[in-house]
Amino acid sequence: MEIITNQRFRKAGKYIRAFFILSLIGVAIAIILASGILLYAKLLGPPPLAVPQSTLFYSDDGTVIGESHNGQKRYWVELSEISPYLVDATISIEDRKFYSHNGFDYKRIAGALIADIKAMAKVQGASTISQQYARNLFLAHEKTWERKLKEAFYTIRLEMNYSKKEILEGYLNTIYYGHGAYGAEAASQFYFGKPAHELTLGEASILAGVPKGAGIYSPLVSMENAKKRQKIILQTMVTNHYIDKNSAMTAITEPLTIVGKHLHTKTSTAPYFQDAVRHALKTELKLDDRTIELGGLKVYTTIDLKQQAIAEQTIERLISKDSEIQASLVSMNPRNGHVKALVGGRNYEESPFNRAVQAIRQPGSTMKPLLYYAALENGFTPSTMMRSEPTTFRFDDDRAEYSPKNFNSQYANEEITMAQALALSDNIYAVKTHLFLGVDTLVNTAKKFGLSTKMNKVPSLALGTSGVRVIEMANAYSIFANGGKKVSPVLIKRVENYKGDIIFENKKEAFPILKPELAFVMTQMMTGIFDPKLNGYTSVTGRTIINDMTRTYAGKSGSTDTDSWMIGYSPQLVSAVWTGYDKGHSIHLTADKSYAKNIWIRFMEDAHKGMPIKGFKPPKGTVGVYVNPENGKLATDNCPIKRLTYFVEGTEPTEYCTDHLLYQKEAPAKKAKPTKKPWYKKLFDWS
Repeated sequence: MEIITNQRFRKAGKYIRAFFILSLIGVAIAIILASGILLYAKLLGPPPLAVPQSTLFYSDDGTVIGESHNGQKRYWVELSEISPYLVDATISIEDRKFYSHNGFDYKRIAGALIADIKAMAKVQGASTISQQYARNLFLAHEKTWERKLKEAFYTIRLEMNYSKKEILEGYLNTIYYGHGAYGAEAASQFYFGKPAHELTLGEASILAGVPKGAGIYSPLVSMENAKKRQKIILQTMVTNHYIDKNSAMTAITEPLTIVGKHLHTKTSTAPYFQDAVRHALKTELKLDDRTIELGGLKVYTTIDLKQQAIAEQTIERLISKDSEIQASLVSMNPRNGHVKALVGGRNYEESPFNRAVQAIRQPGSTMKPLLYYAALENGFTPSTMMRSEPTTFRFDDDRAEYSPKNFNSQYANEEITMAQALALSDNIYAVKTHLFLGVDTLVNTAKKFGLSTKMNKVPSLALGTSGVRVIEMANAYSIFANGGKKVSPVLIKRVENYKGDIIFENKKEAFPILKPELAFVMTQMMTGIFDPKLNGYTSVTGRTIINDMTRTYAGKSGSTDTDSWMIGYSPQLVSAVWTGYDKGHSIHLTADKSYAKNIWIRFMEDAHKGMPIKGFKPPKGTVGVYVNPENGKLATDNCPIKRLTYFVEGTEPTEYCTDHLLYQKEAPAKKAKPTKKPWYKKLFDWS
């Protein structure tokens, strides 16, 4: 009997030793595994905290004009920008030991584990704020053991690499509050129409209850359930010593105003401009589509909301609603290239095709100022004469004959000046100048002025038969307007990432590419399209809008069979307007051809309201003299019409006009000036 008992004890001892050894081995393995996991987590470093956030677009005065998102409204804000009431309420109801644990609340985990085992399913959660944040960042929300293990690993990485403040800030910016609102800021704006830092205790305790189940506890779904949840949250805040009972009672009875509307829901503000900005972010800043749409960027643009509204309203008001003619407009600040207004079509919903930046259309005679600038560089002056008459150009290199025509087949049939040729838009003068300079000259000049489209080296290039973009033509005229400095169209002033770091800032400065004196001479020539003194065999091309002008403008109109243009500027603003048919239908009606000019002058006049009236100041190296517009010679007292015209110093005409001497009648004898009486005689003059 004793022998059997001893054998049993010896066997039991062996089992105990075996169990002890196995336990030690198990603990060692567990320690090794845990150490390995921690080491691996440390080696991996901090997990990225990037989450989808709304990208916001701002006008030049800081007004939000648009937003990009994937249905998740989220605006990242720092923890200091969230109401302390919401912070305390969230910690109190979600994870009261947040500041003391290392990412896991083991007591809660044990309780949840027992409940899950009893139910043989994942029925109860014990996730801390750190765990929920890990899930929001990296994982789906299905209740599986595999997901929980991944969640635990990401939680470890978060706790190892980020402070409690950073984790709490991230959690409050990623948690879902229902109705498409992610994060405290978006939720506060949606439910209460105010930023998160302004939330009261009553509002914060309502909001803190929503994440448990937005379909149940949202005040928009059930105010009764929301108030029940609010009471629970306030009670936990009292228990956890965040507030006292009196504050809780006040919060329960606090009147609430529920807005239920997302911030920045308007999408109609400058839609074509916003599309152009997105394109610039992609092509110029090399940002990918996801970053643009969901990167939480703040994009500060150049658009002026007043000018944009004027542009849109002017086009809508002046073009007949039943007309199929399309229109585009670009206005720019000529000093820095900032685009202040951009319209790419009459209706974005019907056609998002952006005619201001995408369409390539024939510019017609708006190309002539670039040609004549090149002529000025090659010795021409505003008084250079050439004959305007029906002309057929023949070439030695087997090219076809070319016979350009003037509008309505009207010609001077005599010599005219370059200033008058521009004002009347004489095509014969333009083609002669183009061929005299050589076809390469205008091609190279167009590139200098920033035109990127292909220019065909043909005689008709002088008449604008090679396509251009509206925004590039506006930019080209900006170079004239600012005195010859190179600018490029600027849509974006600055871009910040979701942290507020500046990732792009436009610092381009204008630099001279034209001779200032020649740029001014060209500008002064372009004021001629609004000056009846330059009328000749036909009227100046700007005659129909002269009476609408309240200040000095320079510009040029242009037209082809399918396109109508007007581009012009003051010292403060340049704008380009195109009208025409998308499908290239011919413009037959006179009224249709006048749309561009009428839109342009109304936009310019309204956009300039409140701006000081400024003229174009002649720079050093220029001289202004009065000339006879018909022959470009110095005007005399006998000339019936004389116009102040500017030249580069040393190129002004020296010959006086003698055309009117033959027709001058004998001058009447000058009346003798009355002699001035001494003051003392006036005292006694009673007559």
